[in-house]
Order: sequence, then structure tokens, then C-alpha cells
Amino acid sequence: MPETATYVDPRRWKALIFIALAQLMVVLDATIVNIALPSAQEDLGITDANRQWVITAYALAFGGLLLFGGRVADLWGRKRTFITGLLGFAIASGLGGAAADQAMLMGARALQGVFGALLAPAALSLLAVTFTEAKERAKAFGIFGAIAGGGGAVGLILGGVLTEYLNWRWTFFVNIPFAVVAATGALLVVREPAESRNTSRLDVPGVILATLGLVSLVYGFTRAESDGWLAGPTLGLFAAAAVLLLTFVLVESKVKAPLLPLRVVTERNRAGIYASLGLAVIGMFGLFLFLTYYLQIVKGYTPVTTGLAFLPMIVGMITGSTQIGARLMTRVRPRLLMAPGFTVAALGMLVLTQIDLDTSYPALILPGFLLMGLGMGTAFMPAMSLATHGVQPRDAGVASAMVNTSQQVGGAIGTALLNTIAASATTAYATSHAAGARSLDLLKLQSMVHGYTTAIWWAVGILALAGVIAFTFINTGRPGGGSPVASSQDGEGAALGEDEVPVPVMAH
Repeated sequence: MPETATYVDPRRWKALIFIALAQLMVVLDATIVNIALPSAQEDLGITDANRQWVITAYALAFGGLLLFGGRVADLWGRKRTFITGLLGFAIASGLGGAAADQAMLMGARALQGVFGALLAPAALSLLAVTFTEAKERAKAFGIFGAIAGGGGAVGLILGGVLTEYLNWRWTFFVNIPFAVVAATGALLVVREPAESRNTSRLDVPGVILATLGLVSLVYGFTRAESDGWLAGPTLGLFAAAAVLLLTFVLVESKVKAPLLPLRVVTERNRAGIYASLGLAVIGMFGLFLFLTYYLQIVKGYTPVTTGLAFLPMIVGMITGSTQIGARLMTRVRPRLLMAPGFTVAALGMLVLTQIDLDTSYPALILPGFLLMGLGMGTAFMPAMSLATHGVQPRDAGVASAMVNTSQQVGGAIGTALLNTIAASATTAYATSHAAGARSLDLLKLQSMVHGYTTAIWWAVGILALAGVIAFTFINTGRPGGGSPVASSQDGEGAALGEDEVPVPVMAH
């Protein structure tokens, strides 16, 4: 490793605490509001037609601006962007908790998305430039991966507790202490090498094309869920997204200082990471969504009990990430962790396709959750590390943004795609069984469960595909076990061979 890579920040582990805390806040916010939404809808008089915008306003702003946020972190400084994102997120959360009507709530959610798009890539790229030694990097990303994977389930638990014992507004207010503690800690202990910044001019056409393209894509899947896949507005949004994103790629290949250097995404290992993570999140979002409704509506669980039911999955994710992924990452190739991890998660989801009206939680749901958690934790850990490993320090922010973009777009696609599949299967089952039904209420529940299991079957296939992609595309060797990557003309590591490993170049 080069001489310039030997500097070790003595406060790096303290910095990890505050970076991980910020990541937890962003991830759990994606699900904590879901539990509180019925209460907020009733309190503010939000119509059924408009309630989706509480979720969609956040998703559009966050997903559409992530690449821009990653580039700002590279240009402006990751620590400064990180702290700005935290404080802005806290202010937006306070506005959401104090919302007097639906417009104020949706505006606050959009503002959360804007600052989340600054915060998320800054957090991951700070981690990437702080931990460069292989074993320490594995441990740090193990913790970060567990939080990234399990934060959504933590949000379900916390959302249930706050909604049931306080009120829905506390699902917003709870972000404020998270943000203040993380920002204070970052000011005191987070250090960023100034030499790792990318001081090139901002690619304004790239920002506009990427933002409009991603917003069109995310909004297209949202409209597909409500209007149908073949509706005119849905097809128009997908067509616009395709044109905008293809134009974006063309522009990025020509401009001198691109928003997204194509070297970041054309390297086969990172391409495999982004694709497999996006697919895995499709399955994860489907599981959280359907199992939340199943446990509350079919099984009659309270919001708190529903959240606690997901606890074994969180334990599994933490165990898979910190005890399996982190311990084995320096000993085996990443694909030998990611592909089996996604496969185990798919097996856990396969178990959950067997749910019925009288399914036992300990006998069937619990084993499914544990397998899901172990598999996802094991796969997420090397994915989070490898997605930024080997990139030039000046590209760390945008490479981190791509990780978040693949997950955010995957979540939007998963919610829309699997919801549509479930709704179609539910309607078909109810229609075909209506004649012989003894009770309309019973038929409604049976149809609902049939819809959920049909969608979960699709999610099993999607997770299996994520495993195949991870095994096929990711061919780098284990961290610390290969030779340094030769530099190419543009300064990025050359394509990685079967026994090569990317080595981060860290300026002193």
C-alpha cells in the first residue's frame, strides 16, 4: 500500500458512533412514518387519495437528489455536508411534527428528503475515507451494514411504541435528538482529509437530467401502483425517465467534470453491488409492507406488538453483519458472502410464503424472520464496504450516493410492483371464491393473505436473482488478499481480476 495510505485517525471509532447514528435516523425514518400514517391521516383530515403523498414526497426528493447530494459532499466537504444534512433534517422533522394541515406535513416530508439526500451519501463516504485498513474496514462496515439493513425494522418498532403510547407527531420529533447528538459528535471527532475533495466545477446539466430522470422513474412506479401499469400517465413518466436518464449517460460521457463519473458504475464489481442491492431492497420493502398489514389486520396485533415481532429479524441482521460478514470478509471473497447471504434471505422469505389465517408465529414466522435477518446482514455488510472500496477519494461521495440511489429506487419499485401484484391476486381470489363463501369477512381475509403470499413468492425470485447477480458480477478477491490495482489513465483502478483487490488511495 502506498506511503500516503498509512495515516490512521485516532478518533475514527468515536466518529463511527455518530456516523452510524445519523444513518440509523435516515433509515428508520423510511418506515417509522408508515406505522404512524393512519393516525396522522385521521388527525389532519388527509384523504385516502392524498395519503400516499406523505410517503411519496419524501421518496421523490430523496431519490431524485441523491446523486446531487453525493457530488455536493465531494465538492463542499463531507463533514460540512454531513452536519448541514443533520441540522436540516432536524428542522424538517420539527416542522413535520408540528404540522397543522396536510400541506405542511407533505412539505416537511419533502424537505426531509432534500436534507436526507445530503446526509446519506456524506455519511457513507466519510466512513469510506476514514477506515482504509482491511480488518478495521470490515468491522466498521459490518456495524454500518447492520444499521442500514435493520434500521427499517427498528423504525417499525419505534413507530409502534411512539404512536401507541404518545402520538404520531413523536415519530417526527424523535429525529431531533438523534440529529443534534450526531451533529455535535461530528463537530468534535469526525475528521476528513482535505485532499480527498473533488474541487471540479459542478455539472449543472448532469444535476438537472439525473434529478428529473430519477424523480420521473420513482413517480412512475408510484403512479403505477395507483393508476395501473398501462395508464397513460404511468407510461409517459417511464418514457420520460428513459429519455432523461439515457441523455444523462450521454452527457456524462462527454463533459469534463461529470456529476457521476462513468468509471464509478462501469467497474463490474460496483455494478454488481448496485444491481444486487437494488433487487434485494425490492424484496425487503415488500416483506415489511405485507407482514406489517398481515400481523395487524389478520392476526390482530397492536402496533407495538407488530414492531416487536420484527425484533428477531433485527437480531439476525446484526448477527449476520457483525459476526458473520465482518469476521469472514477478510478471509473469503465478497461474492462468497453476498450470494449465499441473499440465498439464505430468499429461503427465509420462502418460509413466509406459507402464512395463513391461523399461522403460528413461533413455528413459522419466527424462523422466516431469523433466516431473512441472517442472510441480509451477511450480504449487506460486504456490499456496503465494496461499493466504495477502490474508488478515488474524490469520487467517494458520488459512489456512496449510488448505493443509496439503488436502494431508494429499489424501495420505490418494490412498493409499487409488489403492491400491484398483491392487489391483483387479492381481487382474482375474491372473485373466484365469492360464490362458495360462507362469510364475506372471512373471504376478505383469505383473499388478502392470498395476495400477500403471491407477492412474497415474487420477492423470493427477486432475492434469488440478486444472489445470482452478486455471484456473477463480483469477482474481486478478499480485502487485503491481493495486489494493488494498477491505475488507469483516468486515475481509477483498472478492472479487477479474479484475484485482485481494490486498494483505497488515501491522501495524508
